[in-house]
Amino acid sequence: MTIERRRTSQRMSHIVEFPLSGTMVVLAGQVSSDPDLDLAGQTRNILDKIDSLLIEAGTDKSAITHAYVWLAHVTDFDAMNAVWDAWVAPGHAPARACVEARLADPRLRVEIQVFAAKS
Repeated sequence: MTIERRRTSQRMSHIVEFPLSGTMVVLAGQVSSDPDLDLAGQTRNILDKIDSLLIEAGTDKSAITHAYVWLAHVTDFDAMNAVWDAWVAPGHAPARACVEARLADPRLRVEIQVFAAKS
């Protein structure tokens, strides 16, 4: 399966195209297993969970087509991006949206949902 990305930076692509003949893997929004971690720790924990779930589904982060990120405080944007940018597979940045939102537990700082192609 070919995924075409355009106007791409390390963080995100503005356009992601992929054929619909394969399978789309949709993960539920993931939050940290340890809500007492700081923002960077929560983000790393979530991305580790995403890696594991994608492997279980038969794909990986290089096939992520788009992602949604919810931050409890938009002031955490740069700190979350420092972890995200180090994690994104080089050359495979997904389309992404990031917004501020009230999360289910006040200790949670970030929630991330991804969608990935599977051939």
